[in-house]
Amino acid sequence: MICKRNTRLGGIALVAGMTLLASACANSTPASNTQTPAASASADALGRVAISYPGGISILDGKTLNVVKKFDSEEFTRLNAAGDGRHVFVTTKAGFQLLDTVEPKLTDLVVDASAPGHVVRHAGNTVLFDDGTGTTTILKTADLAKADGALPETQTYKADAPHHGVSIVLEDGKLLTTVGDKTSRTGAVALESHHGHWDKLAESKECPGIHGEGTAAGEAVIFGCEDGALLFHEGKFEKFQAPDKYGRMGNAFVSETSPIVVGDYKTDPDAEGYLLNSVALIDTQKHSFNVVKLPETVKYTFRDIARGPGDLAYILSTNGSIHVLDPKDGKIVNEFPVIGAWEGPVDWQDAHPAIVVKGNTAYVTEPAASTVHSVDLTTGKVTGSAKLDVVPNEIAITLGAH
Repeated sequence: MICKRNTRLGGIALVAGMTLLASACANSTPASNTQTPAASASADALGRVAISYPGGISILDGKTLNVVKKFDSEEFTRLNAAGDGRHVFVTTKAGFQLLDTVEPKLTDLVVDASAPGHVVRHAGNTVLFDDGTGTTTILKTADLAKADGALPETQTYKADAPHHGVSIVLEDGKLLTTVGDKTSRTGAVALESHHGHWDKLAESKECPGIHGEGTAAGEAVIFGCEDGALLFHEGKFEKFQAPDKYGRMGNAFVSETSPIVVGDYKTDPDAEGYLLNSVALIDTQKHSFNVVKLPETVKYTFRDIARGPGDLAYILSTNGSIHVLDPKDGKIVNEFPVIGAWEGPVDWQDAHPAIVVKGNTAYVTEPAASTVHSVDLTTGKVTGSAKLDVVPNEIAITLGAH
């Protein structure tokens, strides 16, 4: 284990199979919470919003949208809610760095990763995937919430080869993780931990280009494929074939109280740009996969779909409106104008509008105006707007109870 910062879980110590790591390199001075208990409780209850921009991160109050604190960071960082209602993982060159949005503080706690990728929150676990080594790191979400000066103990699994992957831990402890290498990704495997090693329970090789995951009602897990989607439910994998030869679903937008998954959908592998105009609707109860062509005014990127009130899907379109889609029939049932019209990004990392949802509130970025908005999704009313002195890129909120 190597400590390049004050406290870190070192990737060098990770080996194939299950490894229990205790953080042996704690801060010499534990982080102190300078807020009063009342202030911390208030921040926890209202939530905080993290915004990344070139060279930094801003923490906003979830209700007022006022900037609470700013931190220096790298030119481009990704933000992922840790799932404990308090922390956000910031992906940096060093790995997954823990950002405390309540104190607030960009801590020295880092889970080492040579190419930090997906973060998944489910069943009381926060699961990190390092594309550079193929290592899955599993943390108990409740332990993360109490992290103070040291990261909690972890469990790890190392894939046979590094790849751009994702993992999720189910309620019964099973680990679902992708299979691939540096040149291709082929499917997923279900594993169970036994006495220091992982046993294979099920595997599917029917998901070329596997990417992203989402968990629907009844713990039905969906992965996206270049020709449809892959379901894992009740111990078995099932392939859903797309109606197009190339029908890529790369991201699953889910509600754990709905059996229907909404996926982004692309039919042309050579298409320039990142704007999409169709969605995949996967009913995990009826075992169906359907593609819905959206109205011409509704174009979006992977950052622009979220699930919210009523298990509906909320799509932030290039015409500046949130379009409300009913996953049951794929129809647009409402439209909420929020921001100005915008164009798709040249590169996926480029700042462009994004939407995230907590409860009945959506937070929407408007990079062209350096502004963040809050929207009541039950009424469509813009409840707040904050002009920033930076151009917002990534956005995350302090989601809890996962």
